[in-house]
Amino acid sequence: MIKHIVMFKLKATEDMTEYENALEAKKRFEKVIDGVDALKKGELAINSPDAPDNNYTIALICEFDDIDGLNAYQEHPIHKAFGAFIAGIKTARACIDYEL
Repeated sequence: MIKHIVMFKLKATEDMTEYENALEAKKRFEKVIDGVDALKKGELAINSPDAPDNNYTIALICEFDDIDGLNAYQEHPIHKAFGAFIAGIKTARACIDYEL
């Protein structure tokens, strides 16, 4: 099994605060969870508003059967649409993929 953890630092935009963008990302990630068969388990966690400002805003915690599943997820159109949304609101990204 492969665990894929990605953290993003988000920014405020003209229409939304950083936290509102995090809530929108969580809503959009539900479509990824529902629509990508290779994704066996997925969660989007939002950083506590009481945590330090330099923390990352959101974390994606995902599980796949194997690296082929992770690669299929990366190329899936639903994931790519989610990634395009994140690209417009992120200021930083960190990622780790490891075997369980």
